[in-house]
Amino acid sequence: MEKRIIGRGLLAGVLGGVVAFLFARVLVEPVIERAIGYEEGVGAAHEAAHGGHSHGDGVELFTRGVQANAGMGFGVLAFSVAMGLLLAVLFCATYGRVGAVSARMLSVLLAGGMFVSLWLVPALKYPPNPPAVSLDETIQQRTLLYVLLVVLSAALLVGAVYLGRQLVARLGTWNATLAAAGSYLVAVVVLMLVLPTIDETPGPITDEAGLIIFDAFPADDLYEFRLFTLGTQVAMWVTIGLVFGALTSKLLEGKRSNEVKIPA
Repeated sequence: MEKRIIGRGLLAGVLGGVVAFLFARVLVEPVIERAIGYEEGVGAAHEAAHGGHSHGDGVELFTRGVQANAGMGFGVLAFSVAMGLLLAVLFCATYGRVGAVSARMLSVLLAGGMFVSLWLVPALKYPPNPPAVSLDETIQQRTLLYVLLVVLSAALLVGAVYLGRQLVARLGTWNATLAAAGSYLVAVVVLMLVLPTIDETPGPITDEAGLIIFDAFPADDLYEFRLFTLGTQVAMWVTIGLVFGALTSKLLEGKRSNEVKIPA
């Protein structure tokens, strides 16, 4: 049975990846194109102002067409499949152990919890950036802090769920749920205050006389990139949760009906 559930998680991940890729290809990719154009302008402006090197001198291993289609498609699909499989594993570990929750509802709750803890919370502290917004000297630090926040956020969510289950007998289901959600929220806020903030948004470029020769990174592009990236994740997780819930519900209900014996 577990293998069949894992297979449905794989299928849900594939479908979620396809939906997310289509969303990102239509809405996110144009913003990336504009960000790359800005990055090329920054390199030219640095050369003009300070005689520095241009960021566009490197050899491009893959064309923009390959990056925008095959590259983005493979990356989004691989991530979505991994999340679908992880959802299936968590479902196998929790189904029947968290009270009278249907397979469909449990799938949606797990997908929502994974979206919040694995992406939304880390993105609030370290939001995704398009090309030209990340500094070379801070990429490693930012990546490590982001991964650390993902791990800690997931651990805090697991702890909050455990706390809620322990409080059900004393407070009731509704109050225990509120207490667990509140504890997770407070812990996340404290965690965000403790972790360092990294500000990488490029400002305007000036020449030796202090005159602006190239504007700062467009605020509209940064806003749209982060908004559409959020939309991509929402589209992926909604698809995974609903598809996996429908498939597992049908599987488990069919298994239950087959186990019913008709009296002679």
